[in-house]
Amino acid sequence: MTQQYRITLLPGDGIGPEITAVAVAVLKTIGQQFDLEFSFTEALIGGAAIDATGEPLPQATLAACKASDAVLFAAIGGYKWDNLPREQRPETGLLGLRAGLGLFANLRPATILPQLIDASSLKREVVEGVDIVVVRELTGGIYFGKPKGIVETETGEKRGFNTMVYDESEVDRIAKVAFEIAQKRNKRLCSVDKANVLDVSQLWRDRLNLMAENYPDVELSHLYVDNAAMQLIRAPKQFDTIVTGNLFGDILSDAAAMLTGSIGMLPSASLGADGPGVYEPVHGSAPDIAGQDKANPLAMVLSAAMMLRYSFDQPAAAAKIEQAVQTVLDQGYRTGDIMSPGMIAVGCQAMGEKLLAALGPAMQS
Repeated sequence: MTQQYRITLLPGDGIGPEITAVAVAVLKTIGQQFDLEFSFTEALIGGAAIDATGEPLPQATLAACKASDAVLFAAIGGYKWDNLPREQRPETGLLGLRAGLGLFANLRPATILPQLIDASSLKREVVEGVDIVVVRELTGGIYFGKPKGIVETETGEKRGFNTMVYDESEVDRIAKVAFEIAQKRNKRLCSVDKANVLDVSQLWRDRLNLMAENYPDVELSHLYVDNAAMQLIRAPKQFDTIVTGNLFGDILSDAAAMLTGSIGMLPSASLGADGPGVYEPVHGSAPDIAGQDKANPLAMVLSAAMMLRYSFDQPAAAAKIEQAVQTVLDQGYRTGDIMSPGMIAVGCQAMGEKLLAALGPAMQS
């Protein structure tokens, strides 16, 4: 029997529409092959939404996302909107989406593909075999804590401030996700904090230690964030699953992404306790190459594969997409961000066509 899924597409800004088109084409093909029926609803977010409605996250967009089974999000932002007030910038729309859908867990894998080892800026012996998942808390911490703002002091000087705050329940729920992921991987979990100077990090560490009692099969370790950043570059293979707060996770997951050679290759998932998950590439909107058919769509396609795996429980369909990515890389096709000598340069659209060819025709019933 055909399985039906409702997907809200958020192409957003910059290269977003280009990479979204490739991901949709891949999903349509994989749907035909695995008897899956996808219905797509496109909605505005970010700069595109600001231009059309005056706000980065229209209520209609949030409503469409809540009514779907999953959300496929591309990218937001660009120079055009950089000087707007903070509450009107494209990025505020993304924060609102995460909060509105209760997406507290961000999963960001950083896996080095054999074909791209030489694209990494680090030595082959350092990155070969890297396979890390960063579990980032997404709706708490300094990005959402209050009070925050910019005020004028008694001396007339301006003062800016943000508050890093976590409740026990917020730490516990992200810790549970991280321990369960670690159980399915290599049973090693590293928690990253700054407990030597931050009270909120001490609470974080205490809760992780308490949660560890429920997972005796998982080896829990702790690192301060500055040391973790250094170790991630020095010897990344020591890590398997990393769990950390919103700010530290934002930074460390980008650092982990670059181990793989290009941030344009990595997908991510943002999940809540219930409701739709949001799947998105780690990279930004790349406004400098938007509309030029230069974008790398592979992270967006791999995000669609994560959606099939985590939200739709379709691991075979997800694996076939992931294998198609491996196939086109084996064939030597590269977009500009992952180009190396001897490879075949292609644009966004052509990379999509190569993926469809690798997937093959629809299966006959």
